[in-house]
Amino acid sequence: MADTTVLDTPTAPPEPPGVRNTLGGALRHSPGRALTVLVFSIASAVAAVALPAVLGRTVDRLLARSPEAPQQVTLCIVLICVEVGGDSVVALAGGGLTSRSTAWLRRLGTIRLVSAFPHQVAERFAPGDTTTRLTANAAGAAAAPTTVVGAFAALLTPVGALVALALLDWPLALVFAAGLPLLALFLRGFTRTSSDSVGRYQGVQADMAQRLMESLAGARTIAAAGTTRRERDRVLAPLPELDAQGRRMWRVYGQAMASSSILVPLLITAVLAVAGLRLAAGAITVGALLAAARYASLAAGLGAITGQINSLVNSRTAATRVIDLLTLPAARSGQRALPEGGPGHLELRQVTVLRSGTPVLRTVDLDVPGGATMALVGRSGSGKSALAAVAGRLRDPDGGHVLLDGVPLTEADPADLRREIGYAFERPHLFGTTIGDALAFGPRTPRAEDIEDAARAAAADQFIERLPHSYAAPLAHTPLSGGELQRLGLARAFSHAGRLLILDDATSSLDSVTEHRVGRALVHHVSPGTRLLVAHRVSSAARADLVAWLDDGRVRAVAPHHALWDDPDYRAVFAAPDTDVEAAG
Repeated sequence: MADTTVLDTPTAPPEPPGVRNTLGGALRHSPGRALTVLVFSIASAVAAVALPAVLGRTVDRLLARSPEAPQQVTLCIVLICVEVGGDSVVALAGGGLTSRSTAWLRRLGTIRLVSAFPHQVAERFAPGDTTTRLTANAAGAAAAPTTVVGAFAALLTPVGALVALALLDWPLALVFAAGLPLLALFLRGFTRTSSDSVGRYQGVQADMAQRLMESLAGARTIAAAGTTRRERDRVLAPLPELDAQGRRMWRVYGQAMASSSILVPLLITAVLAVAGLRLAAGAITVGALLAAARYASLAAGLGAITGQINSLVNSRTAATRVIDLLTLPAARSGQRALPEGGPGHLELRQVTVLRSGTPVLRTVDLDVPGGATMALVGRSGSGKSALAAVAGRLRDPDGGHVLLDGVPLTEADPADLRREIGYAFERPHLFGTTIGDALAFGPRTPRAEDIEDAARAAAADQFIERLPHSYAAPLAHTPLSGGELQRLGLARAFSHAGRLLILDDATSSLDSVTEHRVGRALVHHVSPGTRLLVAHRVSSAARADLVAWLDDGRVRAVAPHHALWDDPDYRAVFAAPDTDVEAAG
């Protein structure tokens, strides 16, 4: 299993809300910027609505050579400055609001990811899908607050213009309003169809990202197998669907824009035609005609709101994908401290573990005495790694309880557990800049001499000291074999050994001599405590104090290795027993 241990359990976010509340939460996360965007959007919209009326009166005053004309010109300039300045502030503050909301959503999603048990994340999300949700989808969802405010302003302007047009001359407003039902019908159809196509498009994007990550991870295997062309085709297989959904999105958007682009000019033309007739009849002034023309153009912005709706649909669809991350259940944290100086007595009581509804462990009872070394032995799929995971609380059992020194793991302080329970894995992941950083990675920072002692116990000291900079060798530029990587993982676990140390198939890539050396060092040179080993070799089982023999998710027997060796079924578990230790059986 991969090394995905969570060293520090962060504070989990509140129970995940729905899409609407999440987008509202992003808006409330930066109230100052949100308020700034809202206030200046409203100010710009009000100035835009007021300007045509003032401009119309200014024209009438200038034509009449009225002494009030200069004041009207000044007012026009002020309104233009307010509109332009407001739009500029909205653009600046809106960018800041979107970036902060993006960071908030990503932080929320990341906390939820690392607060959940590793298996819960792996079972629900592929790595590429997770990456897409935390990057592109989080950014898309975070744009919603700015878009909502922008949509409000975009709606306020045409609605205000229509009201102003009605106050200016109600027959003109009536002409324009006659086409609004058709416009509303276009917008409704666009919203419904666009939401479905955007969701499908984002889903295909995530699928392609996952396929690409799989190919990059297996690049050497692909090259060795000569299947580069086949893998390229596999990664790009969803591309036609992505193209289809992308075309569908733009087709829907284009149809909506085309419909509004045809309808809106017709409405404006109709208003201007009626306004010209009313001007000729003396019902309105030249200034009123100018104002009516401008108000008709502003009211036509109801059609342009299609773009705002499109952005909101994208944000809402992206938010539903981010919400999936936020629904990951966080591990429950207790506050009980483990007994001081406890021996590491581990108990499993009626423990059941399910995987996709299928039992992996079935009502397992197991008692590991403090200070003892117990090997977990069984055929593939017998439940060894599942037992190792629940023993150190990398997952909670679906039934039953696990106790360490009498304290249920679900009630123990997580910080205590991570200090007192160490893990080494079959395929460890190393974190840090240098080899030394990787070995020190953990709930506390060991002394340099402790790290070197741990490396020596894990038989990693010799190849580390041959590196150009020894423990200061840059991790990213140090090629490591599978066995060397495992030895570094063991050294990291040894340097943080507490009262319970769990080795989940952590010596599978070591040769017999090195594995024997590590096994002896584990007993004599590593901080004393309880040891739980997932064992595949006879030599590992023979060195353990006790062996727990697992079969089909149940404990078939618990006894020393030599007591079990006479059972042919037990011997059959080891496909190729080590000849040098057969006698020890």
